[in-house]
Amino acid sequence: MTKRVAVVTGGTRGIGAAICEALKKAGYQVAAGYANNQTVAQQFSAKTGISAYSFNVANYGECEKAVAKISKDLGPIDILVNNAGITRDAPLHRLTPQQWQEVIDTNLTSCFNMCRVLIDSMRERNFGRIVNIGSINGQAGQYGQVNYAAAKSGIHGFTKALAQEGATKGITVNAIAPGYIDTEMVRAVPPNILEKIVAKIPVGRLGQAAEIARGVVFLVSDEAGFITGSTLSINGGQHMY
Repeated sequence: MTKRVAVVTGGTRGIGAAICEALKKAGYQVAAGYANNQTVAQQFSAKTGISAYSFNVANYGECEKAVAKISKDLGPIDILVNNAGITRDAPLHRLTPQQWQEVIDTNLTSCFNMCRVLIDSMRERNFGRIVNIGSINGQAGQYGQVNYAAAKSGIHGFTKALAQEGATKGITVNAIAPGYIDTEMVRAVPPNILEKIVAKIPVGRLGQAAEIARGVVFLVSDEAGFITGSTLSINGGQHMY
């Protein structure tokens, strides 16, 4: 049987890299998308054997070209993980229009771009698995992150709506909302602030990227075919609703 092809945006670092590696281990053919850091991407590919493709997820035309290239190289894309994301933190009274737009475009518009490019082929084949990576801060909000929280909250609504559209065509669409995960981004938080964050997590620690990846592997599996429109919160109990 031909391996199903999976694309993970923001796939060469942090949570995205863990997702790519877990999907490969589970038997999928994986392509990792990345934006600018070619050195990191090359190191990732050399380490894992996973092909990396550079494109701007906020640009629809670049998404079209990347999907065409990946499809030519690996075959039709069955699985999409929208993981790419950035932060441009500032309280609203200091937030610039550029900081707002960059986060909305990269974190939310990218989901539209990638899904729109891929949805027709998934519908034709009557199969698709889409997982959008949201955030605990899209569920609960966070000081200094009105742009990020708005984008991630938008992902959760986008997921539910697209799930309804894809259901009769064998396409499931789900989201994962990670809590605070031990990644380069979180480790950059000042130690005194990080201690306060961990103190609010009932399990008493940061999450691991591999724990998010395991959730993705389950949601894209055949066994998860009756799960769609759901958000899986993986946050150590920090936010429950």
